[in-house]
Amino acid sequence: MKREVVVTGVGIVSAAGVSSVETWSSLKEGKSGLTPFSLLSSKKYAGVPTGQVSADLAAMSGLERSCRPDQMAVIAARQAVKESFPEADPLVLEKAGVILGACVGGMAQSELFLQRLLLEGVEDTDLLRFHECASAAEAVAENLGLFGPCETISTACSSGSNAIFLAADRIASGEIDMMLAGGIDSFSRLTLNGFGSLLLIDAEGCRPFDEQRKGISLGEGAAVLVLESGETARRRKAPILARLSGWANTCDAYHATAPAPDGDGITRAIRSALGQSGMAPADIDYINAHGTATIENDRAEASAISMVFGGGMPPVSSTKRFFGHTFAAAGAIEAVVCVLALKNSAIPPNAGLNQLDSRCPVRVQRNFESSDISNVMSLSLGFGGNNNCLILTRGEE
Repeated sequence: MKREVVVTGVGIVSAAGVSSVETWSSLKEGKSGLTPFSLLSSKKYAGVPTGQVSADLAAMSGLERSCRPDQMAVIAARQAVKESFPEADPLVLEKAGVILGACVGGMAQSELFLQRLLLEGVEDTDLLRFHECASAAEAVAENLGLFGPCETISTACSSGSNAIFLAADRIASGEIDMMLAGGIDSFSRLTLNGFGSLLLIDAEGCRPFDEQRKGISLGEGAAVLVLESGETARRRKAPILARLSGWANTCDAYHATAPAPDGDGITRAIRSALGQSGMAPADIDYINAHGTATIENDRAEASAISMVFGGGMPPVSSTKRFFGHTFAAAGAIEAVVCVLALKNSAIPPNAGLNQLDSRCPVRVQRNFESSDISNVMSLSLGFGGNNNCLILTRGEE
């Protein structure tokens, strides 16, 4: 019999806020975190709306030698642990593991190394120290004193959700009692110009499910959740913010960068997660969609949601307008949004929507609304047709 998996702490660093309180306030006020891009020099993308984090991350993290993603990951992890452990309990914490989704790693510093090498003839090899995408998970484990498994998963934009998925599997199977799980990514010229070359960036800011949408808004951030067995959490009287009731992953392998138009893989992920949770579609009160605001993604995702929920569809919203598309961090950030929605009994809005695309048959939540919700679903989709579905249930008072 699988063990119960619960969430006892969350942490988040994003363009919409550098804490769960700031983030929820932005969602409640409908305040987008998108600002003109200025983090890296770029003639083509300077001024384009992006979800860049403006906080002094080096000062907040206190890390002397690190890269931007490591700083964000450590900040988010500390927030999550502080909420989960109101009183210090190092013996419990040191046995925990960490698994983070990541793609970019310290790529921006590697690019700077190459720039200096080619233009100045300077070999500043210290810049390469944080190149690997696994650097953030190692920084979190070292900074927080975690001696359990330390892993990194990289499945593009579904990485953060997959990290939560795999951590939950380990806890449910009895392999470990506690894992810190989430996702982290930051800007680099590779991602900036890579998504630009795919003609996927909307110069006016992303508008998920909107008839006139033209693509994504890039973003960066980190989110970490403390996941543990329900038995362990109750024994130490930890705050149970939510329960992870179901999770599932599928891969349709339709195209390297586009989802299958009929949304079949997404449909199967939703149905599998529902089956694992023992719930019917009618039990879901809100869906946080991946909602990137590309033509193909929104229509495929909407088709899948419509296929499963039909006329009894719950409210659906994408929160990408608040954060930008944060790559590997997206699924983790949106999982935190779902935890906050349950905690605050409210549904966040689908910002940026003017006119719904007629080929997106979903019940879009246009405005922030208080609602007595008990079960919410988070969808995350990645390149290569990687589809994730998480179901979270309201925690205990």
